[in-house]
Amino acid sequence: SQVFLAEGEQITVEELLKCVCVSSGNDAAVALAEKVAGVTELFVEQMNNRARELGMKDTHFVNCTGLTAEGHVTSAHDIALMSRELLLHHPEVRNYTTIWMDTVRDGRFGLANTNKLIHAYPGATGLKTGYTQQAMHCLSASAERDGVEYIAVVLHAESSKARFADAATLLN
Repeated sequence: SQVFLAEGEQITVEELLKCVCVSSGNDAAVALAEKVAGVTELFVEQMNNRARELGMKDTHFVNCTGLTAEGHVTSAHDIALMSRELLLHHPEVRNYTTIWMDTVRDGRFGLANTNKLIHAYPGATGLKTGYTQQAMHCLSASAERDGVEYIAVVLHAESSKARFADAATLLN
């Protein structure tokens, strides 16, 4: 997925975060990585360092997008660890992950959340979908009930519908 950023385009960090969290904009992820670290390779190195700090033993990042690449691997457990860290220590992420539909570029470009649970599952707070031909349909879903936030991770689902159904079952 992409939001069709143009070389030299001026866009705020807030809008880039919205593009990544709401519509899985891979080009927005690259732009953020370049802003943070100068080049994506250094950002990926930072990602791997942080993964080790979080105890993500089955994860090695090769890119900042999650797209298929030789040696780019993770596990459901590691995705859950990363999701927990994000929700606990960066709760403002919910400002983006709970958006169902929005726009960027002064309303000229529409965004629709790729996480259909945001619209259909009571208490959904996020978090992130993914798809590649190799990994298939993936989801780290979060929802809050009675002051407790739950995380469900689904990897390698046969369809988008199946990943949402499986995540809802786990959250229930």
